[in-house]
Amino acid sequence: MRESSREDASKPAASGELTVVHNAAEVVVGPDDETGVVVSEDAAFAAVDGTIVAVGPTDDVLAEYPLHDATTTIDASGKTVLPGFVDPHTHALFAGDRSDEFVSKLQGTTYEEILAAGGGILRTVDAVREASDDELVSNLSAHLDAMLAHGTTTVEVKTGYGLDTETELRMLDAIDRASEGHPVDVVPTFMGAHAVPRGMDADEYVEEVVSEQLPAVAEQGVAEFCDVFCERGVFTADQSRRILAAGREFGLTPKIHADEFAAIGGTAVAAEVEAVSADHLLATDDDGRETLVDAGVTPVMLPGTAFGLGAEYADARAFLDTGHEVALATDFNPNCFTRSMGFVATLASVGMRMTPHEAIRGITSAAATALGRTDGTGTLSSGSPADAVVLDVPNATHLSYRFDTNPVETVLKAGVVVHE
Repeated sequence: MRESSREDASKPAASGELTVVHNAAEVVVGPDDETGVVVSEDAAFAAVDGTIVAVGPTDDVLAEYPLHDATTTIDASGKTVLPGFVDPHTHALFAGDRSDEFVSKLQGTTYEEILAAGGGILRTVDAVREASDDELVSNLSAHLDAMLAHGTTTVEVKTGYGLDTETELRMLDAIDRASEGHPVDVVPTFMGAHAVPRGMDADEYVEEVVSEQLPAVAEQGVAEFCDVFCERGVFTADQSRRILAAGREFGLTPKIHADEFAAIGGTAVAAEVEAVSADHLLATDDDGRETLVDAGVTPVMLPGTAFGLGAEYADARAFLDTGHEVALATDFNPNCFTRSMGFVATLASVGMRMTPHEAIRGITSAAATALGRTDGTGTLSSGSPADAVVLDVPNATHLSYRFDTNPVETVLKAGVVVHE
């Protein structure tokens, strides 16, 4: 039960506010290389002005931060408290509907065949170009609401359904507008190189991305990352390298879609350009894994994509068994329609044999690493942002174990209750 002396706000603003979450059956504190995460039992945390100041046994925390001093208290008896979920790979800004393509895939049509026939990404590009700015903002805002309700407090959102300078900038503006005043922290990524638009070949379009789109994106000043779809039939390793290197010159940190369908050198590009992450990795071999590990590139795996495509899952254990962490993301898009990181945790455990604790690390601290976050995001350790999720389950294992309903009861952003 929560008690509060004031109304909730979408963004924490007041100063000197104490939030205490107490009596939790378990609090997941942060990463651990042995078990995946550190868990504190019969635990509590306290936050002042949105920052964690204490976490540990309830009696110890309450002795230093008594409930009568708190602005907001949450009795989490019998419940589990996790860091707010971090989703480091989505295409959550789009328009239109592609449910009929889902039926086509069930009948045997491949993703690549749908794309070659003008469907897939290109079909969504048409819908986004036709949508108004307000419609784009409204669409994304609705998705952010759903993500928040499922425990996500930080999310990356890519462009890439514009494929021309004007629409890519419109998408970045819509991401910026939707994030204003929303509790979820939104991380914008420019991905003009998501596909090759109709009427152009790949080399021509790469030149446009480098010489026209990137300078305009840099001048606009919204995007933080630059991403590219390095894949057979889309952009080659050399083309991807050129785009990401140019993006870095404009101040955008590289990310890369690599090895989703075929290993064509994307992992080597990720290492060369010092990408913060390489995402998908369904077709990555031992050499590619070693390249990423040696370069310190965070692998981001998207089990919802494999689930939706009916494909084999990425080999998470091959990374984990070397001691390298694995981040997880929804890949939410019209071809992978999930906004629940809890469901992603289930798929990671069932499809990729990650333990429930490894999966939790994948959707919290490891996911934060895939976004270059070094402020403690994805943990509930002292000094970290007080972004937390209270789950109506008796222990953290239940996040992967249960997939019938949403277990999220309360979500806090910087110590303020933003969903319950």
